[in-house]
Amino acid sequence: MESNTIISIRGVNFYYGTVRALTDISMKFRKNKVTALIGPSGCGKSTLLRLLNRMNDLIDGTKVEGEILFEDKNIYAPDVDPVEIRRKIGMVFQKPNPFPKTIYNNISYGPNLNGVSSRDMDALVEQSLKQAVLWDEVKDILNKSAMNLSGGQQQRLCIARALAMKPDILLMDEPTSALDPISTAKIEELIEELKDNYTIIIVTHNMQQAARVSDETAFFYLGNLIEYNKTEKIFTKPEVKQTEDYITGRFG
Repeated sequence: MESNTIISIRGVNFYYGTVRALTDISMKFRKNKVTALIGPSGCGKSTLLRLLNRMNDLIDGTKVEGEILFEDKNIYAPDVDPVEIRRKIGMVFQKPNPFPKTIYNNISYGPNLNGVSSRDMDALVEQSLKQAVLWDEVKDILNKSAMNLSGGQQQRLCIARALAMKPDILLMDEPTSALDPISTAKIEELIEELKDNYTIIIVTHNMQQAARVSDETAFFYLGNLIEYNKTEKIFTKPEVKQTEDYITGRFG
């Protein structure tokens, strides 16, 4: 694998039962870059995102063909532990989903299970919340329920919770679609800051967001990867007419 490639997808097909949701996908994701996956609803972008940390394993009747290499190993090999993969490849979902626990316990829950000692936990909680630019807002209410936070704060808490596991990659599935414009702007700023230390792959239906936050963009349509290039090129000089039609709003 090339030195700046962190995930390499080779000839992947994916099925929900007999329905093929992805067809012969091959692409590479580069370290410390933000890659946006765009395309109309139902085109396979969220399915692909969930393949990268084996979340689709939790759905009955699914089947994967091909290889997804991470750290030079196929993550679908029989000897690979999906829980370990999800520790290294964290995920933030469309709707904020904090645990019904305190803010502190939301962050400490995963590290606790992974054997982080209680004396190191305070520092880890603080560091994770600072990385998610939430610390100053919650440092005095760490023992209050996370359910009391606003939607935007809850989403940043979910990002902090993922970061507390020290992942290499952060997957984000439409992380701002349930948020107001101010919260959305905060998450976008956060993505920009986080890419110094993480590789981020984001599914978004918002063209402007993809153009603002990503370095590279992949356009999907009906389970096919139509075009994948630097974001600037995709949005200013796409090579495929279908990409241009989608970006300019002629369909989708």
